[in-house]
Amino acid sequence: MDTRQLAAFCAVVELRSFSQAAERLGVTQPAVSLQVRSLEKRLGTQLLDRSGRRVDPTEAGLRLHRSAQRLLQLEEQMLDEVSAESAGALTGELSIGASTGPAAVAVPILLCAFQQQHPDLRVALEVHDTQTVVDLVANRELELGIVGAARRHRAVRFEPILEDEVILICLPGHSFAGRTIGIDELREETLIVMQEGAGVRQVVEDELRAMGVRLRDLATSLELGLQESVRSAVQAGYGVTFISRTAVESDLAAGTLAEARLVGMNAKREISLVRSSGRVATRAAEEFVAFVTARG
Repeated sequence: MDTRQLAAFCAVVELRSFSQAAERLGVTQPAVSLQVRSLEKRLGTQLLDRSGRRVDPTEAGLRLHRSAQRLLQLEEQMLDEVSAESAGALTGELSIGASTGPAAVAVPILLCAFQQQHPDLRVALEVHDTQTVVDLVANRELELGIVGAARRHRAVRFEPILEDEVILICLPGHSFAGRTIGIDELREETLIVMQEGAGVRQVVEDELRAMGVRLRDLATSLELGLQESVRSAVQAGYGVTFISRTAVESDLAAGTLAEARLVGMNAKREISLVRSSGRVATRAAEEFVAFVTARG
């Protein structure tokens, strides 16, 4: 039911005048008359007796007035509660998904800093491969995602927040360590790869394709899931891998892993926020997006 019609009707009943009701509501008298007539037409009954010098409610009008007052009070209370929530502390839960590269370092720090500013908010992070995160956001199972490279998806939009580099890593004593190698040398080494759907793998496949090389043409007999898995395999001496620089920066600084360069490859990728195209964002999500954008 249109609460504007009810408000106009109640004002007329309480003031016994269309002109005074219009003055209270800040509208014209014809507008009030139209609202009341529309309400009478919808209910199929006369609500006001206009025959005398004053406007008086009919019996049906009196019954409606009592119920309308309760409804208008409830509407006012609801609006007050929404306004208070919008202005107050963030509460509830913020559910975010992240691919393994961003989830290794950047995202946990961002979430911890954000939650520290909003202690009444519960933050939950899920870690998946890039494509799974995108699909979960598209299906509205997660409100936000943070991923590296991803195939375009019509149900989501991507908002770049920072840039990352995909590098080739090996053990410090490996023949590739600190060198620039050619594709033929890489063919002779066991290349450990991530699973289908991983953002880093997509970047690597795209870069190799531009060089006229297919990933399956290399010695890729080890496909070991996501970044932590391939990193562990390299550290154990089972081969080399392409990985996000942010995921291994501490290892490179400590000297437990080394970087190599592949001729012709300069693999960079954007780290992006993923949001559902048609979903109305919660206040917590909007605040987090603003927080990340400011930090970016």
